[in-house]
Amino acid sequence: MRQQRGSVILVVLWTSIVLTVLVTVMAARVQLSARTALHNQQAVYDAAAVAEAMHFAEMELMLEQMRPPLDEVPPTDDLGNVRLPAYRFNGQPLTLHYPAGQDIVVRIFDHAGKINLNRLEDRSMLLLLQHWLGPDADPRQADELLAAWRDWRDLDAFTSPNGAEADYYEALDVPYIPRNFPELETVEDLRLIRGFDELFKDVNLDAAFTVYGSTETVNLNLATREAMRLLPGLNEALIDEILTYRETRDFNNRNDVGAIVPLENFVELSSWIGNFTSSYFSVYAYPRAPTALLHESAASEARIAALQPPADSVQEAYMEILQIRNLGYRPTVHQVNPHALLPDTSAPSSLRE
Repeated sequence: MRQQRGSVILVVLWTSIVLTVLVTVMAARVQLSARTALHNQQAVYDAAAVAEAMHFAEMELMLEQMRPPLDEVPPTDDLGNVRLPAYRFNGQPLTLHYPAGQDIVVRIFDHAGKINLNRLEDRSMLLLLQHWLGPDADPRQADELLAAWRDWRDLDAFTSPNGAEADYYEALDVPYIPRNFPELETVEDLRLIRGFDELFKDVNLDAAFTVYGSTETVNLNLATREAMRLLPGLNEALIDEILTYRETRDFNNRNDVGAIVPLENFVELSSWIGNFTSSYFSVYAYPRAPTALLHESAASEARIAALQPPADSVQEAYMEILQIRNLGYRPTVHQVNPHALLPDTSAPSSLRE
């Protein structure tokens, strides 16, 4: 009798344990399903908000092409000089005329603030390479990189001294053929040229370079940190000074630049700078906090870790490269990247202290 009671108690206990485990598992699954549904709902909301923000950003760029209202008072600096509204497209978070959602950040980068690969003369490329490699590098390294750059962009299949043509690229583990055309299609093409992928492994190429437009110089009012790091004559301290200056004033001419850049550096920098704007823009829109829209693959995580983090916690965003042709038509979309790496938007050190 006692044995039977003991057996019944064991059966009841085991049944209770099994039921407890089943209920716990089911509860966890229900919780996971609810959490997944909530995240999916947030992702759908964010996607719609980002799409709306992109439309408003397009309108912002088109409004910039129009004449301002007669009663509009232009912004001025502390000296009373009028500031050019087009210079706000330098990556700062924007307040649009047609406001985007409260939780959405919009940044617009004018491509006049980037180095145009398709307008670089060989001499300029050599200077850029020497600056990036540093004074302690072997001079032959810059010469070999320049030779590979020339061979990639020339129209013939002949290998120049120290250069690289089809025989080099077709012998790689993943073979391909050189472009043999003066203009690159995308800035990422730069990584295909012998030696350049290793040289710029820690550089956000989309932030530093462009292949759009006819501008040969870089406008310091619009320049990205990544582009300025590559410009001969500039270092991190001077870049911080430039960024601090343009928070409150515009660079209207070379004298303004010369006032904060030492003469020796200015001699190197002078030929690179101009005051042009362009009709090409990289537009980024993203929620203020990371969401399901901003997934990072293992590859992008490793790449991001090597770069200077942006000013906020978001490192990837939806991006479109737009061209404003005229007011009668919507902008032309040249490129779309749902998970573009944001340029370095960190504030100057003087403003962080």
